[in-house]
Amino acid sequence: MFDQNRDLKFNPDLKTVLTGHMSRYSLVRATAKRAREIAEEAEEKKIILTEKPVSIAIDELIKGEYEIEEPEEIRNI
Repeated sequence: MFDQNRDLKFNPDLKTVLTGHMSRYSLVRATAKRAREIAEEAEEKKIILTEKPVSIAIDELIKGEYEIEEPEEIRNI
């Protein structure tokens, strides 16, 4: 899960991440939630991360390893 040899995009094009009707709000919330999960898992397993959890979370979203389920009522905000 914590691959230290990832090819990260530090400034990804939002068009590639925001698919369909996903809002920027959902992207920010999902990224923050996944980053917290990554940080907590690393802490539990006593893994020292060399990358920031937010960078890992964004990379997972771009690669399709983590999917955002957005409620219908907040689409197109």
